[in-house]
Amino acid sequence: MAFSGKRFAEGLRGRRLSALASVALLALLATAVYARQDKAQLRTVHGTIFNSSEQPIGSAIVYLKNVRTLAIRTYIADRNGQYRFSGLDPNTDYQIHAEHEDLTSNTRTISSYDSRHDILLDLKVNRKKSDK
Repeated sequence: MAFSGKRFAEGLRGRRLSALASVALLALLATAVYARQDKAQLRTVHGTIFNSSEQPIGSAIVYLKNVRTLAIRTYIADRNGQYRFSGLDPNTDYQIHAEHEDLTSNTRTISSYDSRHDILLDLKVNRKKSDK
């Protein structure tokens, strides 16, 4: 039985293409898994805005400040006083406070060292804005 160099080259080429396709598929899957993990790492901060009588305040404005970029995001609390900020970078510090009419809450800091991904933070609006 004679050994054909042409058959050998065709077989080798087929194996190379299969191996290349496998590597490409693995790279694609690894990228998708990494992207999903990265997205899952983002944080959410949510809570309720209360007045000094511990009653929820609807329509309070919540301010979230990125300490690094100084960008400010706002959220108007729903009628039950609830607010939510999602998609927050876990490697960034934030400052958060709420305002309603002429009252404000204490400013709270959300630290990048806090490893929680779902942060519950209720705010009490009980000080005059000028006291800030």
